[in-house]
Amino acid sequence: MNPNNCVLYSGGAQGTETEFGKIAEKFGVQEVNYTFDGHKIFRSRGVRVLTSEELLKGDVSLAYLSKLMHRKYNTGPMFKKVLQSIWHQINSAEEVFVVGTILDDNTVKGGTGWGAEFSKLCNKSLHIYDQEQHAWFKWSKENWSHEDQPKIKNKMFAGTGTRFLNPKGKKAIKELFEHSFKK
Repeated sequence: MNPNNCVLYSGGAQGTETEFGKIAEKFGVQEVNYTFDGHKIFRSRGVRVLTSEELLKGDVSLAYLSKLMHRKYNTGPMFKKVLQSIWHQINSAEEVFVVGTILDDNTVKGGTGWGAEFSKLCNKSLHIYDQEQHAWFKWSKENWSHEDQPKIKNKMFAGTGTRFLNPKGKKAIKELFEHSFKK
């Protein structure tokens, strides 16, 4: 697959999303970083500022989300917009790559968890590098199964995850691109 024909959908946030963007740029992959007015991002390439109307397309009930994710969420307007922008990332992609932590209830820790759960609901190919287990996993309808080295197989993919990216998570992103776009 030619990386020049591929698009990374992300949010340009600190940590994982910034690293996905940096590596995508090195490989010649196009970038779309969804954001909104008043949101601080760390990538300037491919920025797509969502309008209020576009954000509403990704609206999700916090009560539903709390039940789905087995936790309570911040009810502030900024957090709601972040969730809405994540919806756009996942909705635009054909497959999703996440760096974070899988919890005992099979959800993913933090706000990143909504991106993973929405991917599951949409039956998108979902892969996570778990920074605590130092391994890749793939969602298989009902649970996570260990995965050797995944490859990006679709031209439109999302890259998201924790703001607290560690060196092993950075290495996992780099190796994902290297194995996907061998020259």
